[in-house]
Amino acid sequence: MIARAAREISPGTVVNLGIGLPTKVVNHLPADFPVCLHTENGLTGIGPTLSPEDADRNLIDAGGAYVSALPGSAFMHSADSFAIVRSGRLDLTMLGAFEVSAAGDLANWKIPGKFSPGVGGGIELAQKARRVIVLTTHTDRAGNPKLKQTCTLPLTAHRCVSRIFTDMAVIDVSAQGFHLVETAQGVTAAEVAEATDAPLILPDTPHPTF
Repeated sequence: MIARAAREISPGTVVNLGIGLPTKVVNHLPADFPVCLHTENGLTGIGPTLSPEDADRNLIDAGGAYVSALPGSAFMHSADSFAIVRSGRLDLTMLGAFEVSAAGDLANWKIPGKFSPGVGGGIELAQKARRVIVLTTHTDRAGNPKLKQTCTLPLTAHRCVSRIFTDMAVIDVSAQGFHLVETAQGVTAAEVAEATDAPLILPDTPHPTF
């Protein structure tokens, strides 16, 4: 799933990698891939994540993972980093999710009854990036669908998600709802549909796998 999502990044773009699964995408990009990766806590030009033994412990991404700098990397105050977000300069953001609705609504910051530090930067990333992609497991730990007709959890943003990568499939969000694009190796379209709490529109031609 993460390797497939990494192929979604176009050369020459500015991309934010959100907390959770998206932060792992950097390690699936070629070493010389021409992209500017951004983290809202104040770094552009993120290199691969490092072990604690090899890392400069002053360099972390928004999720607290140790990251490396590259030639051309820039360090800045978090206010300046958020100015990049708010001014619409991000070509793409990849975010995690608790739920995504068939309309593209995103819920990724709070499960009632469980601790949450707040909505954080996700609310602005989801609203301001030119394209929003979600990386998530298809179901939660109890086996409940995360892709739903309507979100039941507090929303991060309305109608912002364009594509979803899960451990089962690649799914696009359109005005008509969820469209199956690809399935993971060994997963059938019927299994994806059964694990999705909303109608799933199937392609007219055989879909590829990843």
